[in-house]
Amino acid sequence: MHRILATALFLVLSLAPAGAQDFPSRPINLIVMATAGGPTDIAARILGGIAEKLIGQPIVIVNKVGAGGQVGWTELARAKPDGYTIGFIIMPGTNTVILDPERQAIFNETSFVHIVNHVLDPGVIWVDAKSPHKTLKDLFAAAKAAPGTLRAATTGILSDDHLNILISEEAADIKFRLVHLDGAANQLKETLGGNIDVSFDNVGSVVKPLKSGQIRVLAITDPERSKFLPDVPTTKELGYPTIISSSTRGLAAPKGTPDAIVKKLGDVLKKAMDDPEHQKKMEEQGLGVKPMLGPEFAAFWKEQHERARKYTDWAKKRPQ
Repeated sequence: MHRILATALFLVLSLAPAGAQDFPSRPINLIVMATAGGPTDIAARILGGIAEKLIGQPIVIVNKVGAGGQVGWTELARAKPDGYTIGFIIMPGTNTVILDPERQAIFNETSFVHIVNHVLDPGVIWVDAKSPHKTLKDLFAAAKAAPGTLRAATTGILSDDHLNILISEEAADIKFRLVHLDGAANQLKETLGGNIDVSFDNVGSVVKPLKSGQIRVLAITDPERSKFLPDVPTTKELGYPTIISSSTRGLAAPKGTPDAIVKKLGDVLKKAMDDPEHQKKMEEQGLGVKPMLGPEFAAFWKEQHERARKYTDWAKKRPQ
């Protein structure tokens, strides 16, 4: 009898922790729902290149692009929950796909396990360097004087930039004419081409064109100034404390991934984020690192999901 119990106990102890102890024994796929060469992809490759040295297996970047990120998030949600497929989720991008019934997403707010957040990229409001709008006050005054005429560009429907416009319209009691473009490169092209009056995007997308003198950044939609754009005032400083927006990007696993594996992934990725090489390369890209492990990341996701709910409803009702 004792021998049977001992054998059973041995089996339980050997099988239960083995998954975490032996993990990973093969390459890990990291799904990126953005095109190669964009800020999310670049950040993923910087992080993956350092983390794979720590975890002892290759981290393979898999770009799954389409439907505003929905293609990639669908694949992540459907993946086997064994830790060998992880991916980036974006706030509010993932949230708005979930919240928009027309998207018919097969995933919801409980479909992902939060591993660790990576980047918090504050929003910016910017114009062509030749624009007559020298300040945020100038821009808002012009929008108020001619409602619905100033062309304001986003990088996609229900993106953080789209919600940022709605937040700004509410705070300043103004209305823009919305133009939805596919990504930051198209936004820059159309704005510099004179087809857009003002663009809403993120710090990571504007550092280089600002330094080259192509654009003028009127405000950062964050409570604090960015170290990458230290001379640009915040919306809070300019009298609009409720105009707060960012693209926050973190790593998640499919629901059901064992806690021990999630913790191991989180610890390794956080260590990689703290590595000086990672910090240096991210700074060169103008991307702010904001690590939030497990429960903290999950709480932030929940908060952003509820905030996105309000503006997603507004976006669906608002005439474009």
